[in-house]
Amino acid sequence: MDENGATPDVEDSGLHDKLPISGLYESWFLDYASYVILERAVPAIEDGLKPVQRRIMHALNEMDDGRFNKVANVVGSSMQYHPHGDASIYDAIVNIGQKELLFDTQGNWGDIRTGDGAAAARYIEVRLSRFSKDIVFNDDTTEWQLSYDGRKREPVTLPVKFPLLLSLGVEGIAVGLSTKILPHNFCELIDASIALLQGKDITIFPDFLTGGQIDVSNYNDGQRGGKVRVRARIEEEDKKMLVIRDIPFGTTTTSLIDSIIKASDGGKIKIKKVVDNTAAEVEIQVHLAPGVSPDITMDALYAFTECEVSISPNACIIIADKPHFVGVTEILKYNTQQTVHLLHRELEIKRLGLLEKILYGSLEKIFIENRIYRDIEECETFEAVIRTIDKGLEPYKPQFYREITDDDIVELTEIRIKRISKYDGYKADELMRKWQEELAETEDNLANITRFAIDYFKDLLKKYGKGRSRRTEIRAFNQISANIVAANNQKLYVNRAEGFVGYGLKKDEYVMDCSDIDDIIIFRSDGKCLVTKVQDKVFVGKDIIYCAVFVKNDERKVYNLVYVDGKTGVSYIKRCQITAVTRDREYDLTQGTPKSKITYFTPNENGEAEIITVSLTSQSKAKVKQFDFNFAELLIKNRSAMGNILTKYPVRKITLKQAGRSTLGGVDMWFDPIIGRLNRDERGEYLGNFGPSDNILVIYKEGTYELTNFDLTNHYVPNEVLLVKKFETKLPITALYFDGAQKQHFIKRFNIETSSLDKKFLFISDSKNSKLILASTDKRPRLEIVYPKTAQKEQSSDEILVEEMVDIRGWRAIGNKLPNDKFKEVRWLPSLPDPVEEVIAIPVEEDAGEENVGEPEENLEDVSGDTLPENTVNLTEETEESPEEEHIEKEESDDEEPKTEAKSKKDPKKGPDSKSQLGLFE
Repeated sequence: MDENGATPDVEDSGLHDKLPISGLYESWFLDYASYVILERAVPAIEDGLKPVQRRIMHALNEMDDGRFNKVANVVGSSMQYHPHGDASIYDAIVNIGQKELLFDTQGNWGDIRTGDGAAAARYIEVRLSRFSKDIVFNDDTTEWQLSYDGRKREPVTLPVKFPLLLSLGVEGIAVGLSTKILPHNFCELIDASIALLQGKDITIFPDFLTGGQIDVSNYNDGQRGGKVRVRARIEEEDKKMLVIRDIPFGTTTTSLIDSIIKASDGGKIKIKKVVDNTAAEVEIQVHLAPGVSPDITMDALYAFTECEVSISPNACIIIADKPHFVGVTEILKYNTQQTVHLLHRELEIKRLGLLEKILYGSLEKIFIENRIYRDIEECETFEAVIRTIDKGLEPYKPQFYREITDDDIVELTEIRIKRISKYDGYKADELMRKWQEELAETEDNLANITRFAIDYFKDLLKKYGKGRSRRTEIRAFNQISANIVAANNQKLYVNRAEGFVGYGLKKDEYVMDCSDIDDIIIFRSDGKCLVTKVQDKVFVGKDIIYCAVFVKNDERKVYNLVYVDGKTGVSYIKRCQITAVTRDREYDLTQGTPKSKITYFTPNENGEAEIITVSLTSQSKAKVKQFDFNFAELLIKNRSAMGNILTKYPVRKITLKQAGRSTLGGVDMWFDPIIGRLNRDERGEYLGNFGPSDNILVIYKEGTYELTNFDLTNHYVPNEVLLVKKFETKLPITALYFDGAQKQHFIKRFNIETSSLDKKFLFISDSKNSKLILASTDKRPRLEIVYPKTAQKEQSSDEILVEEMVDIRGWRAIGNKLPNDKFKEVRWLPSLPDPVEEVIAIPVEEDAGEENVGEPEENLEDVSGDTLPENTVNLTEETEESPEEEHIEKEESDDEEPKTEAKSKKDPKKGPDSKSQLGLFE
């Protein structure tokens, strides 16, 4: 109602003018998202700066007088251009200052390695660095706009003549998208820009101020979907302590130490304590628990702590007021071409300035030397003065690059009489000549702008590249299996009858130590096996016959078993491996028929094959109620194989007669020089076949050797290793080294006389500046020494057979001096073959009493003349009658010895009558 008590007209009240809420939200959100993306979070490709960073740089340039400014004052000046709070400006200043490129800083600016923050803005000071003054600012090439309140002008983008975005890196979160561009090396960016201008292909990778190591195999040019792995640099101080020297990008010493303590408390790693000695350089000491391998602990640190982190780059930038996802190579190409464009504009401006100087200098010379100024003495008006001077200049106008304007003539009238009276024509000509030379040089640079840009980048590298070499080492990382390196922080127990396993069954049977991230493999008497995650307590089925920690892809572990088929009552025997399974899925090792049962089972860590005694029931119709069988006669097959028939008769019991040896032979090992690790995947250099007692010989560039085992967890730093070989006791080592004390090169040959593992021994001089040049384990190495060209003779070389020059001595021996120490290059040549020893074979008459030697066993008959008992089956051949079943015939010979491979090999120590040399056996 209105003040008169009347009800207002609904139509006049404006209540029908409604707007849909959905439309308002759509418009408002889009406006907000655009503002955050363009004005706050994402950098522009032109200068690589976010708006707040650009405004800080502009404010500092306006304030610059060569002296340091309080950061609080810089924050206040920046707020004239940035419509946000002082906190965001202060944080941005500190972030730029800690990157050590655009600012000179003074005071406590914090430490990106330790996570310590900078002091308050009123305590720290900043100014522009020489580098930023050179590459960021140029008022003549800057595009300007009004500030948010219209009182000031600010740059739209700064004319940066350098790939600043890739050098600094950037991270920002906007509405609906984010950006993460990793920092790259200063010198490498300049080299890459030069390569682009030369028409070459380039590849660039991140580099971090925190150092460390990086695996860039999945970098994907910094685009979405890529990933880099960054590791701390960990050194083995001794067998009881590891030292962390560098930390991964994005972490701090505090967060890294916290992650180590957390992993230790969780039982993932076993350490005594962590000591932070970080000062000028990072140094975190990790003291190991007694009996803990430093190599395994190092891998565990990478697996369970912040010593290794994965970073996913996402290069998103603003191009033409829109966000774009591009690769770092494209960003570098754009920045390089923009630098060329800006240099071209600067040269054009310089050229025009020189032309104007030359023009005015010429006008001034003509005006003074031709005394035109005297003609204006009689002029009564200023207009007449202008016309008179213009008339006097008329004969000379064709030599100028443009028309002479009244403004040019006005400038001539402003020349003072004092200057005219002191005018020196010779100095004026010299100055004009200098300007002409500069103009010619500028025009030449304009005509060859690419060459000029390359020289510009080279000059930047020369002026500012010192001390900016790569800090992060590029390496390939191996994949670390957490299950292998995790410390055993739990104990595994089993209740076989009830069917429970876990680390919480402390009143039941103890099995082994395990980790809380391990998988457990279980075998039951009904022929089922399964793999499950270890838990506090889990039901896996009753009548457990075996459980242990499951190691995926373990091809050395073999399971030997005998089972009775529930349908036919036939006993089958098999050997199988279980390398990969689906967790919590049951697998049947029998034929899957009801009431099938495992009657004999053994797990063998290294493929051992034992001999068993099979006793049949007394009621069976078999003629022989007991016989032996050797598992070595069986092939190793997969878990689903049916197996071979052991016997068709009921079995009373099966007992172990004799423990067996491994049937898998040694382990083939390879060394990958890129990651410095051993492997069995045929990557890198083949080292050989290793038995239990074999070791690895490592020769280091520092002039030491070390013997290690062939465990896959061993660490060998690639850039420190010269040679990795299988160790052979009588294999001589040949070394060429430089003695720092005697200033001479020595060559020596020696055998390894030590047996200690994981201990380095120095075999060259311990004098300062001594260094190892070459090393070889060839039996008869040859050396080529190349001598430099001199005024008296051409370049020449010598070939030396080392065994003729130096004898094999102890590893502490000095060796022999090289005959000529002034050589240009030295290298190994292909070694000579081993000398061949002739062996004369003396024929031996065959003994008539050994008629059956070498005949197939299936043709042998029993001593009594009867055929072998029908219950004994051949375990090596499948029967033709039933291809689905693998029948085995068993030769009944109690006195027969197992045939071993060693008996068939030739023994060079035995005489010509030796049966082993002739391939015979007893």
